[in-house]
Amino acid sequence: MPNDTPQASSDFGKRVRYYRTRNGQTRAVLGGLVGRSAEWVKAIENGRLGVPRLPLLLRLAEVLRVKDLSDLTGEQRLSATTVTRHAHIALPSIRTALTTYRLTATDDDVEPLTPRQAADRVRHGWQLWHGNRAHRSKVAEVLPGLLTDLQRTARQVEGNERRRVLSALSQVYHLAQLYLSFQPAQELVTLTGDRAMATAQDADDPHAMAVAAWYMNHVFRDSGERHEARVDLAMSAAELVDPGKGTEDLARWGLLQLAAALSYARVGKAGDAWRYWDRADQAAKRLGDRYAHPYLIFGRGMVDAYAITMNADLMKGGAAIRAASGIDLASMPSATRRSFHMIESARAHRLQGEDIAVVHLLSKAYEESPETARYNRFTRSTVIRLGESKNGMIRDDVRNLARRIGVQVA
Repeated sequence: MPNDTPQASSDFGKRVRYYRTRNGQTRAVLGGLVGRSAEWVKAIENGRLGVPRLPLLLRLAEVLRVKDLSDLTGEQRLSATTVTRHAHIALPSIRTALTTYRLTATDDDVEPLTPRQAADRVRHGWQLWHGNRAHRSKVAEVLPGLLTDLQRTARQVEGNERRRVLSALSQVYHLAQLYLSFQPAQELVTLTGDRAMATAQDADDPHAMAVAAWYMNHVFRDSGERHEARVDLAMSAAELVDPGKGTEDLARWGLLQLAAALSYARVGKAGDAWRYWDRADQAAKRLGDRYAHPYLIFGRGMVDAYAITMNADLMKGGAAIRAASGIDLASMPSATRRSFHMIESARAHRLQGEDIAVVHLLSKAYEESPETARYNRFTRSTVIRLGESKNGMIRDDVRNLARRIGVQVA
């Protein structure tokens, strides 16, 4: 059998086809995500069209989840992450904190944290993430200490006390994963996701395992893991909680239904996507219109807002815009999530070719949470593309936005 991997082929179109099929994307889905038609993708894959210009090539690499442009072009190494991903100034210190292994008990004479102290410090970390406009920078200031102190405490205590500390530690790994997202450190994103799940399992805490499954779904999507594996993980974790037992179980159960919905939408399976979204919707209704989980933010607003993402992934730009128009993001208790959903609304308008609306929404997203917009791949690649626009009505706004998020435009 011939080897059809990218390494065995020097043809750009074959490489695009390889990564598209690896991700489970149809030509229509891929075309829609990069603002082109299924016929355009077919022409690329068949060699009738050559390598596109850099802004579109970057978008193609982003959608195909290819980190290095040479994996697509076969030419001299040019990392897509250096253009579309931005490294935070504290990334080296976070990397050190995550990869330093304390093999001796030199600090075990320090008084361990109580489970209450551990929970309070983790709660503060979530407050920084959701409530501070410089959320990534603020979380980076506390992450190394959180990791050190909770890892040490988990070694010092036993029984139920240790399980409670481990549950808190799994949340610290979630915070680390969120900090690392959209940065050139995919191996650390995978590491933190895996550690969060392992720690939750060690704690024997179904609630912690359910949350870890939600965040592992993000890891799987970014790494191109099979869609079936993502859904299986979400549904296996959903069986660990009882949606009839109480608010905490119901919120986690609904969140995992949403994970499955997003995965189906990503591969273009609309019927299954909306079937699982309906389950998440029912959970949100049972929780009440005013409910939002303290750090997961699951609730009515989050479920409705993700309908924008799902419609955009399904290439239903008009439906995504209609979904966005019916949402009051001001009621969502997280600046980072409000900014993210504004960016997703911009993505919907991009599908409709409405660049003025795209620039307006990306600018609003930046004002809401500068560090969310600055590290978002769609924002960065779209601003680069819009830098080539001939539309004089948006030229100055694009240049101003490019300066603020740290990308260069023509």
